[in-house]
Amino acid sequence: MSANHDPQASRASLAAAALAAIGVVYGDIGTSPLYALKEVFNHGHVEFTPDNMLGVLSLVFWTLTVIVSFKYVALILRADNNGEGGLIAMLALASTAVKDKPRLRRGLLILGIFGTAVFYGDGVITPAISVLSAIEGLEVAAPGLRRWVLPLTLLVLTLLFAAQRFGTAAVGRYFGPFTALWFAVLALLGLVHIVQNPAVLAALSPHHALGFVWNHPGTAFFALGAIVLCVTGAEALYADMGHFGKRPIRMAWFFWVMPALVLNYFGQGAMLLAHPENIKNPFYEMAPTWALYPLIGMATGATVIASQALITAAFSVTKQAIQLGYLPRLRILHTSVKSTGQIYIPFVNWGLYAGIVLAVVTFGSSTKLAAAYGIAVTTDMLITTVMTFFVIRHAWGYPWLLCVLATVFFFIVDALFFAANAVKILDGGWFPLAIGAFMFTLMMTWKQGRALMADRLRDDAIELRGFLESVFLSPPLRVPGTAVFLSAEKDVTPNALLHNLKHNKVLHEQNLFVNVQHHEVPWIGFDRRVQIEPLGHDCWQVTLHFGFKNDPDVPEALQQLVGRGCQLDEMETSYFLSRDIVIPSVGSGMALWREKLFASMHRNAAAAADFLNLPTNRVVELGSKIEI
Repeated sequence: MSANHDPQASRASLAAAALAAIGVVYGDIGTSPLYALKEVFNHGHVEFTPDNMLGVLSLVFWTLTVIVSFKYVALILRADNNGEGGLIAMLALASTAVKDKPRLRRGLLILGIFGTAVFYGDGVITPAISVLSAIEGLEVAAPGLRRWVLPLTLLVLTLLFAAQRFGTAAVGRYFGPFTALWFAVLALLGLVHIVQNPAVLAALSPHHALGFVWNHPGTAFFALGAIVLCVTGAEALYADMGHFGKRPIRMAWFFWVMPALVLNYFGQGAMLLAHPENIKNPFYEMAPTWALYPLIGMATGATVIASQALITAAFSVTKQAIQLGYLPRLRILHTSVKSTGQIYIPFVNWGLYAGIVLAVVTFGSSTKLAAAYGIAVTTDMLITTVMTFFVIRHAWGYPWLLCVLATVFFFIVDALFFAANAVKILDGGWFPLAIGAFMFTLMMTWKQGRALMADRLRDDAIELRGFLESVFLSPPLRVPGTAVFLSAEKDVTPNALLHNLKHNKVLHEQNLFVNVQHHEVPWIGFDRRVQIEPLGHDCWQVTLHFGFKNDPDVPEALQQLVGRGCQLDEMETSYFLSRDIVIPSVGSGMALWREKLFASMHRNAAAAADFLNLPTNRVVELGSKIEI
């Protein structure tokens, strides 16, 4: 019997995938016990009493159950886009399902892009609060070390971002075992205190949560703003589905992650019921004195892994946004020869780093950062719920009433958490929202600017077939080799060809007019990658199709033309790009300041060769000016 049909081998493979998922998917939510529970009581809105403690613990347990177990694990993981997850994958799924309703589709696109933009705000806050809260354990171990917390946090973050250019393949295989050990430590710390005070387990009953909300509605509302911190990272469940699959993610959650989190939160509660004076930092107060420094080291390692997973996600989301046309082409470096998903984008890396340093220095403590944290998380949670309705209604075709029942409950829960965090906007919530608004402006400006530029080029365009017919009435000198002219529009004469004929007065033996199209699906196989149409005189119109998770490797895709009338020699193939200079003008459909922003982005975007994997030594750039 082959290994593929061996049940024991299948179980081993599933366990290995679940272990890997623990390291990548659950790193963020696994560091939430460092700060989530203490933030409920630290702001003074919630008075510490035994009844309030049981009510808060009950809310924590049922928040984990409803949002993570029911919403993400049971429902959202079903909404896969050809096996891929994440907000962009769901956006593509929802927008495709309503393509016959243009106004609704545009509204969903704007909503989804805003959620993607807010993700960058989350990407700044998460590493800052995670690493800072881990190193704040030094204040518990030795109060005199408080002045070293900020410098050490900045040092750890600097080393983390400086190491990104080397890739994570070498150390990534240790993430799963280390994070699994971290969850085991969380469970053990909590279990010790639960055994000493088992009465805390009464909080598993939902009547404590309901009683807390009923008796103290205002207090409970403010508490929700901090309680939501226990589910930060839940979006990673969905975003990383394509890497691990549904079963490993579900198995890791129910059999390892959730039990460990619940035990730790309830252990913190059990300790606080006996020692309420430890409320300032209950996580580290749970540990015996001799274990404090090792625990601080483990916590720092866990937060670095959580931050690494988020940084990697930022690279992936940026690449997807570029391929969907919402960001300019950036320099993308591949850090692994085996996996196309292992990428490094210097601009994104150091942009995140600058934002994180600014957050750490500006806020200075995990408590102050917590005020800024929840708003980005709850915004994305709310947007995901809205998108889910349109997926199950229009893509899956479920009855309207069933779709409403399946999503309205989660919408109400998400809206309550969002409202509870909205009151903290002036206390710090403005920070991730400002980052999100900035990124949203960039993304929508780039998309609209490209559309305006394409319209202007289309107005001035020369039809390719007619132009070639006129050229070959009195053909220019033909030189050996193959010329690849990349063009944004199909069947349109590229500016690079016009400039080449004007200045060099020659034409290559073979000419490929290549149009690259990115689609709102994750993957497009090689069997559907290339379309070719002969134009005569050894000229061809070629269309390349890529999904938003495909690696857009133009030379690799063009190799499929061999045997279909083209003979490609890599050393004799030149790639011609038109490097256009955008000149803003008034009255084109965008405010002048946005036109100038688009022109600046266009001017500073890296060469397309970096994005399309073109051999840079074979690229010829020819420029022209375009007024929009």
